[in-house]
Amino acid sequence: MNIVCIGGGPAGLYFGLLMKARHPEHRVRVVERNRPYDTFGWGVVFSDATMENMQRCDAATAAAIEASFAHWDDIELRFKGRRIRSGGHGFVGIGRKKLLNILQARCEELGVELCFDSEVESDLAFADADLIVASDGINSRIRNRYAATFQPELITRPNRYIWLGVKKLFEAFTFDFRRTPHGWFQAHIYQFDQETSTFIVECPESVWLAHGLDRAGPEESIRFCEGLFAETLEGAELLSNARHLRGSAWLNFQRVVCGQWWLRNDQGAHVVLMGDAVHTAHFAIGSGTKLAIEDAIELANQFELAGHGVEQIPAVLARYQELRRVETLKIQNAAWNAMEWFEVCGERYCDQLEPEQFMYSMLTRSQRISHENLRLRDKAWLEGYERWLAARTPLQADKPVPPMFTPYTVRGVTLKNRVIVSPMAQYMAEDGLVGGYHLVHLGARAVGGAALVMAEMTCVSRDARITPGCPGLWTDAQGEAWARIVEWVHRQSDAKIGMQLGHAGPKGSTRRPWDGEDLPLPADGPEPNWPLLAASGQQYLEGVSAFAQAMTRADMDRVTADFVAATRRAAAAGFDWLELHCAHGYLLSSFISPLTNWREDDYGGTLANRLRYPLEVFAALRAVWPEHLPISVRISAHDWVEGGITPADAVQIARAFKEAGADLIDCSSGQVSKKQKPTYGRMFQTPFADRIRQEAGIPTIAVGAISEADHVNTIIAAGRADLCAVARPHLANPAWTLTEAARIGFKDLAWPKPYRSAKPQLEAGFARASAAGGKS
Repeated sequence: MNIVCIGGGPAGLYFGLLMKARHPEHRVRVVERNRPYDTFGWGVVFSDATMENMQRCDAATAAAIEASFAHWDDIELRFKGRRIRSGGHGFVGIGRKKLLNILQARCEELGVELCFDSEVESDLAFADADLIVASDGINSRIRNRYAATFQPELITRPNRYIWLGVKKLFEAFTFDFRRTPHGWFQAHIYQFDQETSTFIVECPESVWLAHGLDRAGPEESIRFCEGLFAETLEGAELLSNARHLRGSAWLNFQRVVCGQWWLRNDQGAHVVLMGDAVHTAHFAIGSGTKLAIEDAIELANQFELAGHGVEQIPAVLARYQELRRVETLKIQNAAWNAMEWFEVCGERYCDQLEPEQFMYSMLTRSQRISHENLRLRDKAWLEGYERWLAARTPLQADKPVPPMFTPYTVRGVTLKNRVIVSPMAQYMAEDGLVGGYHLVHLGARAVGGAALVMAEMTCVSRDARITPGCPGLWTDAQGEAWARIVEWVHRQSDAKIGMQLGHAGPKGSTRRPWDGEDLPLPADGPEPNWPLLAASGQQYLEGVSAFAQAMTRADMDRVTADFVAATRRAAAAGFDWLELHCAHGYLLSSFISPLTNWREDDYGGTLANRLRYPLEVFAALRAVWPEHLPISVRISAHDWVEGGITPADAVQIARAFKEAGADLIDCSSGQVSKKQKPTYGRMFQTPFADRIRQEAGIPTIAVGAISEADHVNTIIAAGRADLCAVARPHLANPAWTLTEAARIGFKDLAWPKPYRSAKPQLEAGFARASAAGGKS
């Protein structure tokens, strides 16, 4: 096979040497624009796992690289005059120039042809090639030439960074944060040889501009960074090996994702992208070189499996793309999370968090490292942090306590832990009246270990219902039925119970989901459709749903009175907590979202106007709800539709409710429009809770794909939310909280007396499974 690698970076060189080592009869050329043994940049980072992979592929190369490695396990934070260190993280660093020199030497030893000082304008320059590897970097000419096929998506990120070096050694991967009058800078620092460390300085664009760094040349920028990080540098000078660049030495990171990774060109050669040409990963988790090396390994491995004949190339490239796309997206998503954390940390975390919690937040920024993963890496550090966190709660524990099992106090209510049974519609009421089903449903979950059990959205009037099966609080009889459930929960458990009040608005008068989700009631059914109200005249499902009428002032006054009456009944029934539902496209949500509010009066237009009526309702509730009891507000923090509510809007919405007297914001999203395109994943809505908590300065409830104790512990420990609402896992297991406590080995959570005999058996079962290294 005749192979040409365009670009002499890690991907091209490593793939070339692997193919030549395994099949010396291949002709392999690596064509590089720079001079021999020359490169730009400082150190690069691998994980231990990547190094183990390289050892299996080519022991000689791995040995040469390992001999030049700087290895460290510790991450150190320098922040607000403190230095905090955590171990067990397993990184290796090497100078980029040294790495390339090793790969170049190994290529020469194996007979790979290295062609330096060679600019390649097109893959068509290699008419004799069977396989062309386009490893020509982030600005790949080959990728750009075939953009219609490769479908590259390039996103330029807002932060500015400058990549420098320093002749000073750092024992740990060090993150140094410095406050200036215009905002925060951070440095990413790591050793890569016996005398030199990489020193990347990063800041938001606004901070960069405020300091005039857009007008600074490379030398002036270096002097500025030396002054800013003088305490850390201890007299050492910062160095640049990119002085050949004109203008500012500060860069913006570009994220690259490609829809297609390979093609066949007009001359019959197969062209495949590799490394930064096909994907990039932010330096916040140091995976760009890792991705490039593992691309090379995977493609070489696929040739080994399928055969090295020319006829196998299409199948090999298809399999390579299939396998690597999944793995690289995982890394890219983690890198994206880490990148975003550094982009917003100055605004969101640096001033708000104490050093201990800031460290935890930084360590878990990518969402690849969780609470229990930190325990594996550095148990002593994590237990110290758990003690620190518990000491800031009413618990005042003298031993480590998982964050999810620390108490939380708001107004006059103290929750025993941070787990809420999320409101989950059951559609089992009769004419708004709850009964035995609801007692069993809510009662079972109240004794299941959660601190707060929320009733499903309860409607403030007959025409506020979603379906005929929705519960209500528009009559005294309904209030008395709820009071029986509340009394049982208070008598038989130590959980609190909350009421969520709402009005379905344009999403009302529909069938129970199992009879046809979101469909209007059948014309020949036992109950006719009822009139619907909304902020503006609309149909939730165009051409399907009943048409909702725009509310008049009289309608608003009536509905507000309904909310007030229901709130009084909830207080009389003895509920500990009240939540106002302003999410998911229901009535109050229809006012907030521009997708559903097209009014031209004082209740439409700007966000402040769209919030006017929901805030009027909230104020009326707060006025009659007992002062010592909390009220939370559920919002849709993202409509997931262009032109709808954004997370930035959600911060403003939260601030408005905070000023009105709300105690927490329950951060859901979507369900406002059927055109929504959510990005799902574990804890996918938690970033909304995190942003609102830090930027709006109000406690939050995280909800959405939270399914393990590890999720809850990580969210609470990092300060991303104050409480976690868990829905579907509680449907599957009413005792989810008790079960998760046993799973992670926390034995101090009290069980109901009749169930206590099961506790040691469950704990022992999980302990045995953990000792055996299995999953239960």
